[in-house]
Amino acid sequence: MRVAFFTECYRPVYNGVVASIDALQTGLRAQGVEVTTIAPHMPHAPAGEREVVRIPSLPLPTPTGYRLCVPYLNAADRERLRGVDVVHAHSAFVTGWMAAAFARRHRLPLVFTYHTRLDAYAHYAPFERATTERAMIALTRAYAGAADAVIVPTASIERRLRELGVRAPIAVVASAIDVARFAAGRRSPELRALLGAAGDEPLALVVARLGREKNVELALDAVARSPGIRLAVVGDGPHRGALEERSRREGIAQRVCFVGALPPEKMPDVYASADAFVFPSLTETQGLVLAEAMAAGLPVVAADSDVSRDVLDPGGWVAAADAASMAAALEAAFARGRDQSAVHLAYSRFSMEVQSQQILALYRGLLAARAA
Repeated sequence: MRVAFFTECYRPVYNGVVASIDALQTGLRAQGVEVTTIAPHMPHAPAGEREVVRIPSLPLPTPTGYRLCVPYLNAADRERLRGVDVVHAHSAFVTGWMAAAFARRHRLPLVFTYHTRLDAYAHYAPFERATTERAMIALTRAYAGAADAVIVPTASIERRLRELGVRAPIAVVASAIDVARFAAGRRSPELRALLGAAGDEPLALVVARLGREKNVELALDAVARSPGIRLAVVGDGPHRGALEERSRREGIAQRVCFVGALPPEKMPDVYASADAFVFPSLTETQGLVLAEAMAAGLPVVAADSDVSRDVLDPGGWVAAADAASMAAALEAAFARGRDQSAVHLAYSRFSMEVQSQQILALYRGLLAARAA
């Protein structure tokens, strides 16, 4: 079987969407599926990508690593896509509509993975926020309605799409990670020092893009109520300056270390070198970092949301999204220590083999329906 992935975001950008796409590619290829990815041309993209088709793109007018895609495939690119059986879109923007047009033209099934709650990012648009939110919801409903099947990572997101009016078939398939890699992380005094902790000081960890929608302020407020705790914030983004200023205002700047983005290959050891994981976001569709922390055996404290409950059940602490509740849950997490049961849960839910088998079954079902 041959599958074409269409995505607005791909390497050298690295985020949760790209990590999800990479994991699915790896899992499908292990099942014998050929995957070709159509992605924007980007400066500093890896050379010699045999399984990637790069389409033209332009820089956006805002300071971002993302690009404005130009929906064009030249003759050589079209030849590389000859014989595709299934089209799988990972965006509802330009590449998503390219995928829909390609699928319609060649009478192929169109699958759409809903990675991101677009309305939660409305504050980045240079327009009135409520208007942008309504436009993003309308786009989600229209694009999902054009697909033969929609994939979501949690049951709560399936319910949300139904509430938005999506009528297409929806499959709940958790996004995957390399569970064994995160389970094999090594605790390192040198890495703990980089994360701002000395000796056995309790160290909480946040891993996130530093945008307003990630709600990292809640983690800072919780640490402000817990004098003995240090916090490492791994990640970068446009909201970092505001978060650093907040830590200074709350008098915890000496206990909070803004590490910046770290290479993906270092992350298993980062998780292993912390003592608890904090997940303050209320806007995720799954939260890939939750799966990574569980695979590493870290006790997890998450702000209460339907998604957090879906992912963590029956493990982890889900606390009310206020500083006092999060601080109390953090203290309990430190007292409990590492959680081997979470590692077993991660293997059963988030392995690439489990995900790829489920999605391959979905592809086959769509192809059989087309043939009939």
